[in-house]
Amino acid sequence: MLPTSSPQIHRNGSLSARDAARHTAGAKRYKYLRRILHFRQMDFEFAIWQMLYLFTSPQKVYRNFQYRKQTKDQWARDDPAFLVLLSVWLCVSTVGFGLVLEMGFVETLKLLLWVVFIDCVGVGLLISTLMWVVTNKYLMKHPSRDYDVEWGYAFDVHLNAFYPLLVILHFLQLFFINHVVVISSDWFLGYFVGNTLWLIAIGYYIYITFLGYSALPFLKNTAVLLYPFALLGLLYVLSISLGWNFTKGLCWFYKHRVQ
Repeated sequence: MLPTSSPQIHRNGSLSARDAARHTAGAKRYKYLRRILHFRQMDFEFAIWQMLYLFTSPQKVYRNFQYRKQTKDQWARDDPAFLVLLSVWLCVSTVGFGLVLEMGFVETLKLLLWVVFIDCVGVGLLISTLMWVVTNKYLMKHPSRDYDVEWGYAFDVHLNAFYPLLVILHFLQLFFINHVVVISSDWFLGYFVGNTLWLIAIGYYIYITFLGYSALPFLKNTAVLLYPFALLGLLYVLSISLGWNFTKGLCWFYKHRVQ
């Protein structure tokens, strides 16, 4: 067993004023944001380990979240190293998209701003908040003030699920858009490979999201988070049958939004 934190608890079961202030969402958020400015305090080696295991064994990543709860009394990350490395991946892959789509410097810069602040941060905040509300309202075993899904944890789950999707669609896919099978074309092999990459990427997102919330012992019926797999499979079959090309649509969307 890992050592656990020992906050001072009064006889009525409540935390002392000092410990209660230290465990508030605002205090945790302040500590997290403050560490972004101190790179030497970030554990990048551990963040890289998490990124690797999100592909090979994501259960181990969430096991670490359970250890953090035991040792630091919070589920969410207190180290922004993962977010920093994810931002680097996002910037590099977006520049790669700009090169592959033959965009100029200004267009690539616009695309980078859109992808970082809208696609990643904006959509991430929206999804995290939605999942935070849904899990706390509908998936709690026994609604209580002592147990709840932290918003920061919901955001971490999104980042964990977003990383494999980013690597597959924003990095691996780049090597096929204009070469090998030309997945941005309208011929069968092209959109078959492209749509299959989309299937794998979104499937990873759904599965890792499910693992994140199923790791919380006070939630119930988390299997409902796997239901989107049915819709995903149906959409994939339809796309192959009707010749829809998701990658071609993404390339068009990226070019259109920066014009």
